[in-house]
Amino acid sequence: MFLHVDDADYVEDYRICIRFNNGLSCEVDLSSSLDGPVFEPLRDLDYFRQFSLEGNTVSWPNGADFAPEYLYDLARSQSEAERSGRREPSVTRDVKS
Repeated sequence: MFLHVDDADYVEDYRICIRFNNGLSCEVDLSSSLDGPVFEPLRDLDYFRQFSLEGNTVSWPNGADFAPEYLYDLARSQSEAERSGRREPSVTRDVKS
């Protein structure tokens, strides 16, 4: 299955709640991923909040984006770190009836 982002909502700081087409919903903290010239403008929270869905992922007006696979892997690794004691997990799976 081709992984893509179905929906994304701003949470706070550099955190976005993302829903993938495989049913995984998660909160991703992108604060440690804003390196390099294309991501520099995203350090301004007002600009960071201007993301939209484009090309099956989260993107910004300056052309910055993250591959859905990167977001998925980041969410899973952050969730694993949370489960190991840092905080409550923020990954859920949608249940279809």
